[in-house]
Amino acid sequence: MDDYRAIADGLAADIAAGRLHPGDRLPPLRRFARDRRIASSTAARVYRELGRRGLTVGEVGRGTFVRSAEPSAEPALAEPGEARIDLEINFPVLPEQAALLAKGLEQLVRPDALAAALRPVGAAGTPAARQVAAAHLARAGWAPDPRQLLFAGNGRQALAAALAALVPAGERLGVEALTYPVVKGVAARLGVTLVPLAMDEHGLTPTALRAAAPLRAVYLQPALHNPLGITMPAARRSELAEMLRELGVYAIEDAIYGFLRDDLAPLAALVPERTVVVDSLSKRLAPGLSLGFLTVPTGAVQDVANALRSGTWTASRFALEAATRWMADGTAAAVEAAKRGDAAARQRIVAERLAGFRVRADPHAYHCWWELPDPWRADTFVAAAARRGIAVSPAGAFAVGAGHAPNAVRLALASPPLDALAEALGVLGELARGAPEDAGPE
Repeated sequence: MDDYRAIADGLAADIAAGRLHPGDRLPPLRRFARDRRIASSTAARVYRELGRRGLTVGEVGRGTFVRSAEPSAEPALAEPGEARIDLEINFPVLPEQAALLAKGLEQLVRPDALAAALRPVGAAGTPAARQVAAAHLARAGWAPDPRQLLFAGNGRQALAAALAALVPAGERLGVEALTYPVVKGVAARLGVTLVPLAMDEHGLTPTALRAAAPLRAVYLQPALHNPLGITMPAARRSELAEMLRELGVYAIEDAIYGFLRDDLAPLAALVPERTVVVDSLSKRLAPGLSLGFLTVPTGAVQDVANALRSGTWTASRFALEAATRWMADGTAAAVEAAKRGDAAARQRIVAERLAGFRVRADPHAYHCWWELPDPWRADTFVAAAARRGIAVSPAGAFAVGAGHAPNAVRLALASPPLDALAEALGVLGELARGAPEDAGPE
C-alpha cells in the first residue's frame, strides 16, 4: 500500500478505538516501513500526517508517541487555561499598580482632555508621545530617534505591521527554531514562509543565518528569549550584527520583555540601519493597557506606517495619551522597576523548588525552560500537571516546522501570587520525581 493517507487513517482508527493508547510509542521509521512493506519516504509522510492531525507528538532522541490528550481546539497560548494555577500565560500585574496608574488618568478624564483623547491619531502618534516614548524606551546608552517611532494598538499588531512591511507574501522569514508562538500565526495569515534557524546555548547562531539565505528578514529575541530564557552575550550580538550587515537582512527584534534587563541595550544599538524594535505596554504595565511601539530604520518608516494603516493596526488616541502621561510622570518607570524585583523573586522560588532539575532561565525573566527528566515526556507531563490543576506549556507549542520538539516545558511565572507559585512548583517537582505510570487522576 503506497497511499500514506490510508495508512494514517488506519492508525488514527486504532487510536480512536483504543488499540493504540496515549503514550504508546510508534515503531522507528525504518522498522515501520519494513513491517508495512512501504518505502521509508512513505513511512515518513505517514508520521508527518499523524503529527499534523494532532494524534502524535515527536520528541528529540526518543521517537514518536501517541498524544496523551486531545489537542486543544484553540491556538497554543492564546487564552488563559481553566487550570487552578496558570503557569502557561504570563500576566505580570502587581497589586499596587492599579492605584499608581489611576493617578495618571485623573487629568485625562476631564471633559476637555477626554474630548481630545477620543479623536483618531495616525501611525506616528503625536510629537509629544514620540518624545516621551523615545526617552522611556531608552536603556543602557541606546535611545531611539523620536522621528523613527511609530505606534500600534498592541505588541502583536506592531509585529504584524513589521512583517507585512518587510516580508512580502510568499517570501521567507528566518525565526529561531523555538520561538514565540504568535509569530507563527501572524506569518501564516500574511502568507510568509517561516525558516527555522539553529540555536545554541547563546541563542541564534550567525552561521545559521548565512546558511538559510536568502531571507527577507529574521525575527528574534536577543534578551530573555521566550521560551528558552536565553540572553545573548555581547560577543554573539556583535557577530549577529555583522552578519545582518553582510547579508543585507532586516532584523525584527522582539523587546517585549526587554524592560526587565534595563542594563542591556537592544541589538538595534549595534545595527540600527537593519533593525526594527517591537515593544509594548502589555508586560511593562498590564495586558489590558494596549499600546505597541516600533522603532524603525529611516528607510523603512514609511513602509511600516503604511502597513499599520492598511492593517488598521494603529493605536487608539486614548491609550496613547494615557501611556504618554504614565511615561512622562514616572509612573510607568516605577511599575517596571517593581516588576524587575518581582521577576527576580519568582526566579528565586524556581531555584529553590526545582533544585536539582535542568532548568534554564535568565534570572531577570518571568519564565523558565525545564528539561524534563526521564522517563517523562512533555506531552504526558502537561497532562499530569493539568490533572493537578496546573497549566504548563509543552515545548511543541514553540517549535517551528515539522521537526521533533525537545522534551521540555515552559513555565510562565508571572500570574499566580508568590505563595501559589511556590506551592505549584513544589507539586510539579514532586510529580517529576515520580514515574508517569504513578501520576494517574487524583
